[in-house]
Amino acid sequence: MLIRLAVPTPLRRSFDYLYKGTAPAVGCRVVVPFGRQKLTAVVLSHPESSQVPSSKLKYIDKVIDSEPLLPDVLFKLIRFAADYYQHPIGEVFANCLPTLLNKGEPARLEPEWQWSLTTSGEDAIPKIRSNAVKQKQLFQLCLEHNGVITEQVLGLYDFIPSYLKTFEEKGWLVRSEQKPSQVVYEPEAGYDTESVTLTNEQEDAVDSIKPNFGSFKGFLLDGVTGSGKTEVYLQLIREALSRQQQVLMLVPEIGLTPQTVKRLERRFNVPIAMLHSGLTDKQRLNIWLKARAGKISIVIGTRSALFTPLANPGLIIVDEEHDLSYKQQEGFRYSARDLAIVRAQYEQTPIVLGSATPSMESLHNVEQGKLSLLRLTKRAGEAKPPHIKVLDVRQRHLNQGLSQPLIDNMRKHLAQNQQCMIFLNRRGFAPTLMCHECGWIADCQRCDRHMTYHQRFKRLHCHHCDKQVFMPKRCPECQSPQLNPVGLGTERLEEALKEIFPDKSVARIDRDSTRRKDSMQKFVEAIKNDEIDILIGTQMLAKGHHFPKLSLVGVVDTDGCLFSADFRATERTAQLLTQVAGRAGRSKGIKGEVVIQSHHPDHPLLVNLFTQDYQTLSRNILAERQEAQLPPFTAMAIFRAEASTLEMPMTFLNDVKQQLKQSDLSVYGPFPAPMPKRAGKMRAQLMVQHSLRKRLQQVLSPITPTLEQLPSSRKVRWSIDIDPQEVF
Repeated sequence: MLIRLAVPTPLRRSFDYLYKGTAPAVGCRVVVPFGRQKLTAVVLSHPESSQVPSSKLKYIDKVIDSEPLLPDVLFKLIRFAADYYQHPIGEVFANCLPTLLNKGEPARLEPEWQWSLTTSGEDAIPKIRSNAVKQKQLFQLCLEHNGVITEQVLGLYDFIPSYLKTFEEKGWLVRSEQKPSQVVYEPEAGYDTESVTLTNEQEDAVDSIKPNFGSFKGFLLDGVTGSGKTEVYLQLIREALSRQQQVLMLVPEIGLTPQTVKRLERRFNVPIAMLHSGLTDKQRLNIWLKARAGKISIVIGTRSALFTPLANPGLIIVDEEHDLSYKQQEGFRYSARDLAIVRAQYEQTPIVLGSATPSMESLHNVEQGKLSLLRLTKRAGEAKPPHIKVLDVRQRHLNQGLSQPLIDNMRKHLAQNQQCMIFLNRRGFAPTLMCHECGWIADCQRCDRHMTYHQRFKRLHCHHCDKQVFMPKRCPECQSPQLNPVGLGTERLEEALKEIFPDKSVARIDRDSTRRKDSMQKFVEAIKNDEIDILIGTQMLAKGHHFPKLSLVGVVDTDGCLFSADFRATERTAQLLTQVAGRAGRSKGIKGEVVIQSHHPDHPLLVNLFTQDYQTLSRNILAERQEAQLPPFTAMAIFRAEASTLEMPMTFLNDVKQQLKQSDLSVYGPFPAPMPKRAGKMRAQLMVQHSLRKRLQQVLSPITPTLEQLPSSRKVRWSIDIDPQEVF
């Protein structure tokens, strides 16, 4: 008998095998021989016949599951995603399943442990030495979680269970098996939502969405920064829980997850699962299985959480829906936001996309009637919008990128015991290193980019291929010792601000300073506890965070964003500046101010952004896109290829172009990528477009699998990106 499988290989097709005995159901896992390997595959169907002669077919080795692993809806979603994004079906399943399931482990819940604070543990808390940092942190965790720490909480704060061994030996903590939490939602003391007073706009938004529970409808919640979008989410989650349904909430950054979970825990006495990078494979599998069994009420996580199975789904929320991180940029290049809408349609649940700066795609979907628009135009409470001004820095003296008016403004706000944030979207000490004598610049040998200088480690780091080298003591060209940092990075800005404000605490928050899993959470707590006066941040701080005492935001260098060749540059810059500005003055009584330094204060984007609102600007952007026939008014795909020389990817992409010659698609290229060399490989790309998304798929679906047969394909590594978010 025949069985058709999704085998995790880069080949864009399924594979037929033979089996004896009872047929494994569609959606079950099996172990099969594949070349010299044994791989875990997923059953797709039981076909009547195969194009491969039965004499050449192999038998499956073992059936792992006695029943389908995935709910029908999720199985259907994964198959749709593989077809739509033109990616090998086996790799898509492997991406969507927990690691242990891909390794053939049984889909069985393993026991999880929890540690409870004892009476002697409570007595020991005041006696802990001041230098026993780990012990103090663990006791603090206990107190924050009502005297009980679970494995999931430990993972979130970068602790491992072995740290608690000393506590157990001293009798401060007692370990026990974690019992399944109560799933049924019942409002309890301490979880009262009636005391929350909604604004009229919030109430209208909730009332518009509530009647749609139990059916599919998409909503775009367009709320200015600080307007209380999260409170709308909480009211809707409450409605779903009261129906004994589950909620899936997607957030763009792992740094936003803990604070969102804390708000959910304060509001709802139900099991909440957080999917984050600190989880072990076992913990991730347990959450996956619990959610599938209906033992978790709220699942919150980044884009991969989209593929978590739910027994009784009731609501899907995508917070900060415009964020680029919802689009996977390597391998299986899917958009979690777009697939979330498809999943909501399959599950027959409402979906809410929230943002202060909605994407052009979502606004276009509103115009087409695919999403319903709900607006929150005022900040919650009595907080006022910040005052925004663009500061012309031409011919002004700049102290490490800071103008005197900005420094004076900072002094004024700090004197009022308020916090300031300086935004610079460039980490490191300086963008590169240059020789004063001969002009040599520290370029990456593997990429067409400069290497960033990190002063703390005296190291040059390429942020594109991750190559790192120690800073040379002399110029490699002329042997001069005069090597000077060129340009401004967050490290250099931190150094300058510490000199200008020696009596104030300065914190730098970027990808380098938050490498530890719990560091971002510690920074956020320190800011809220008023332990930090001046923040220096990249776009990590631009979204979602609420800092009550932050009153001034200074944007140091916007000019680099204003002249990008990517057609989405205007949209992205407008979103970034609006989100950054939205961090200021979010609390009652605190007057927010935003100062944007620029050498181009008359640039149309800056003029329009702060003389109009984001909605007016987005309408203008959409009109320009329609006139130029660019997404979202056309469907786009990009073929990318790379090899050791540029000739090979160009040859392959020319062959692809020949395949598309007879179609009605618009084809552009091939041409070298904007950064032709990356990680030692030469790259090129080919862009295709059509006014109809369906037509683009009709042309690409039969052609893409045949490209593997092209002789030129064997010499390159190639991919296809449907609905690309980064064109250049």
